[in-house]
Amino acid sequence: MSAPERIPPRGVTPGSVTPHELLAKGELTVRGRIAEASNAVLYCTVEYAGVSAACVYKPVAGEQPLWDFPDGTLAQREVAAYELSEAMGWGLVPPTVLRDGPYGPGMCQMWIDAPEDAEEGGERLLALVEGAEPGPGWKAVGLADVGGDRTALLVHADDERLRRLAVLDAVINNGDRKGGHLLPAADGRLYAIDHGVTFNADDKLRTLLWGWAGEPLTEEALEALRRLSANLADGSPLAGRLAELITPGEIEALRGRVAELLRTGRHREPSGQWPAIPWPPV
Repeated sequence: MSAPERIPPRGVTPGSVTPHELLAKGELTVRGRIAEASNAVLYCTVEYAGVSAACVYKPVAGEQPLWDFPDGTLAQREVAAYELSEAMGWGLVPPTVLRDGPYGPGMCQMWIDAPEDAEEGGERLLALVEGAEPGPGWKAVGLADVGGDRTALLVHADDERLRRLAVLDAVINNGDRKGGHLLPAADGRLYAIDHGVTFNADDKLRTLLWGWAGEPLTEEALEALRRLSANLADGSPLAGRLAELITPGEIEALRGRVAELLRTGRHREPSGQWPAIPWPPV
């Protein structure tokens, strides 16, 4: 028996097996657990029609309760974030589906291989620098305590992929955008993971990507937001899909965030109601 063909994150094989089909229909085999995750995150392989890939499976049964989110809804929010990323045309979230698995229903997402650090070929997207200015190619986030009564300036790359992600996070109301959630792939794409803490009707935006706060949105972002606004209308396929994943009140709040971004034409700024940066930041 020949080994199954590996599939790239967003590719289509010669046999026309899409990543979505592979994740939704394939045989899911648990290979191990990612121990540092707060919720149950299982590293798996999935195989369908002679094609296989690595993936992550997060069963609903392994979710830790959160005081500000309904229990057992984080997997749906991960899928909703993928749907919004696709609707905006940016492909920032790896293919993600809801499906049954060895430990019950949960989220299944394509695994992204990313170098661990710049020395291994990865990209440097975050840094701590001395001084009050970020320097060319960087955007300032804020001062960070580095111990010994010393502070350093936390910066992120002035990168258009990160800028798109900052807009997506404002749209989905991401309450936990950390550095470890940024995965630059070998093909030059940037992926972002861990979107369970999203779509709350209250303002929860916490992120490391504040470098563009208050600056005008790009025309590309405005066009993506206009398309998204139209696609969120009552009766649309996207609205119908989201109704299966988040509450009616959260959908209305989502529409309101899109409308506000279009009204101001600017990147979100911290509200002052919540800590602006998640902890720990990585």
